[in-house]
Amino acid sequence: MAESTTTQHAFAGWDKPELDLSGADWRSSSQGAGDVQIAFVEGFIAMRNGGRPEAPSLIFTPAEWRAFVVNARDGEFDLT
Repeated sequence: MAESTTTQHAFAGWDKPELDLSGADWRSSSQGAGDVQIAFVEGFIAMRNGGRPEAPSLIFTPAEWRAFVVNARDGEFDLT
């Protein structure tokens, strides 16, 4: 399946640009199908499901990404 361009839809208060992710350098922590992948594009961080790369990506500002990573490291999102 060909890589598709992700278009973000405008939401109230949405202040992030529409990014062309078709040429993004996606990275994951392993090579398994379904991994979460990230890419650094135009000063933003994009995150997608590697098992469904055609699905919409989440877009984070650097501050949002830092807050996510710090809270994940602190166990904020642990379900156990």
